[in-house]
Amino acid sequence: MTDTKDSNGNILADGDSVMVIKDLKVKGTSVTLKRGTVVKNIRLTGDTDLVECNAEKVKGLVLRTEFLKKA
Repeated sequence: MTDTKDSNGNILADGDSVMVIKDLKVKGTSVTLKRGTVVKNIRLTGDTDLVECNAEKVKGLVLRTEFLKKA
């Protein structure tokens, strides 16, 4: 299996903290994750392009790694 990497090519691991590099609208809610938001304690998924996390008021969020950088 290949490594899960952020937008800068840094390898991500379970429990890492990441920062959102672009404003992201969360489907199904009125929440927008603003650029610079730090998300703690991510979980890797079977897909190298996706990570699971809990951010602000949204639980069980799945984010694409292309919009994240290691904090």
